[in-house]
Amino acid sequence: MIRTGLLLSLVLAAPLLAADPWLVHKGGEGPGKGKHIVLISGDEEYRSEEALPQLARILAKHHGFTCTVLFAIDKKTGEINPNERGNIPGMEALEKADLMVNFLRFRDLPDEQMRYFVDYVAAGKPMVALRTSTHAFNLNPKSKYARWSFNSRDWDGGFGRQLLGETWKAHHGRHGKEATRGIIAPEARNHPIVRGIKDGDIFGPSDVYEVRLPLPGDSKPIVLGQVVAGMNEKDPPVEGKKNDPMMPIAWTKTYSLPEGKKGRVFTSTMCCSQDLLSEGLRRLLVNGCYWALGMEEQIPEKSKVDLVGEYKPLPFAFGGFKKGVKPEDLRLDD
Repeated sequence: MIRTGLLLSLVLAAPLLAADPWLVHKGGEGPGKGKHIVLISGDEEYRSEEALPQLARILAKHHGFTCTVLFAIDKKTGEINPNERGNIPGMEALEKADLMVNFLRFRDLPDEQMRYFVDYVAAGKPMVALRTSTHAFNLNPKSKYARWSFNSRDWDGGFGRQLLGETWKAHHGRHGKEATRGIIAPEARNHPIVRGIKDGDIFGPSDVYEVRLPLPGDSKPIVLGQVVAGMNEKDPPVEGKKNDPMMPIAWTKTYSLPEGKKGRVFTSTMCCSQDLLSEGLRRLLVNGCYWALGMEEQIPEKSKVDLVGEYKPLPFAFGGFKKGVKPEDLRLDD
């Protein structure tokens, strides 16, 4: 009786241990074994909270990288909430990351979280930036890192323009009406990032973003976005100026902060969660991760990019995310 009472007291007194508010996929065998990729999601429209866990599974299962996925987390419920612009727990994982993949939009992170992002960039470590990451931040003017905002005047275009090559400018294709077909840039036909990819392999419902041409510095267009007259893969290209010239939807660049080291960055303005149903786009992103890490010689002739687990992405829409999901709900059995 005493023993039972003591056990009950201990159970009642023990704190409930909450699961970590992020997702980890341990890498298996493959070229990426021993390397750590941190993928940071946080956008209100394009379902990065669905796309990045799937990309992480592919990189872990098929290529050996250990992947940590971070999310915008509701401070009250612990649930994934893309509309929570001011909280992405786990940013300290960047301290030991070999590669950062970010898919962010208009985040207003507190300085204690932004610090890890800025320190990573200052170290000149490799990045892959997706879709809305051209306008990743819209920070409080009082923030220590306010100049990183997409519309910064002190640092023209902030993070996107200065380090990736472009900030938010405009939709080039009609949003939700004209999809995107990938055409390999003529000068990039032999680039390792497009190994195993041909014209038309990349297709998705997200529209082409407008960028200023030419892209700055040593930017090199890798894939051009053909604006399609509809939302189906077999729809013809739009006639007229939208495809003459075509806008880059994927490019490489080196970057550095004035006080930092130089690093590689691969940017693609595609990658809503439905875009990831395209095998060609998945291959482009995996190859881009290899290239950013300086592992281009290890990119196979056709990278394995099969989807891992069930993947039924929701269509892009503001407020269209699945409610009540916590990172622990996205774990897969090894």
